[in-house]
Amino acid sequence: MTSETPENGPVPADPEHAPAVCLRDVTFSYDGRPALLDVNLDIPTGEFSCVIGPNGGGKSTMLKLVLGLLRPDRGDVRVFGVRPAHARARLGYTPQHVHYDPRFPVSVNDVVLMGMAERHWGGRYTRAEKEAVAEALNEMGVADLRRRPFSELSGGQRQRVLIARALVSDPDLLLLDEPTASVDLAAGKRLVQTLETVAQRRTILMVSHDPAFIYDIVSRVVCVNQRAHIHPTSEVTTDRLRELYGADVRLIRHDMRAAETDHAHA
Repeated sequence: MTSETPENGPVPADPEHAPAVCLRDVTFSYDGRPALLDVNLDIPTGEFSCVIGPNGGGKSTMLKLVLGLLRPDRGDVRVFGVRPAHARARLGYTPQHVHYDPRFPVSVNDVVLMGMAERHWGGRYTRAEKEAVAEALNEMGVADLRRRPFSELSGGQRQRVLIARALVSDPDLLLLDEPTASVDLAAGKRLVQTLETVAQRRTILMVSHDPAFIYDIVSRVVCVNQRAHIHPTSEVTTDRLRELYGADVRLIRHDMRAAETDHAHA
């Protein structure tokens, strides 16, 4: 294990003790337009971290680099000390947008089974695979919906099912791209509270469009606007949000566990 500082040191050489995510001098562009510039960060194993920043700032791009769906123009990306392609079996991912045909008769149970696709080699699903589906649905609090058509669910219920699909393979790192974007505030708060429980067993890296969901729940905040900076949640102030979003913001707090007080909205 290197003795360099995590912000600017080399990639840790020992995969067993490496952080869950490590980016070193990472730059990525779309058709010559920079999305990320010289990004250096470590996400420790076992922590619940949140990525915030303005639209177009590079948040989703960062997740896709971690997943290995994109390759950096320059720099190095490691997941648990190895290249993303070699860590794919340890990752679960829920994208920001999921396109589906509402006329297609697929049940909640079927949707979660899709998360087994890379490990299932055809034929009937095993008892262990079916039990994994039940466990994932239970972990997300939607076990009672397993026989319902997916198209009949509310936005919040669909998000929970899609996260269960990412959990069914028991990943070590769960990557969530704006899971609260399509739900109302109350449903979003309940979802994040559920994720807090999920985070007790695995590392979570979640992109959020709304800083209101980070307080009291996540360990650290990754502020991304082409460049990236990591802060403890307590350091995310109105002034810092104004610098990040490049616009006037209000800091409004909502207590996730009790009565509503103030929380952060951009």
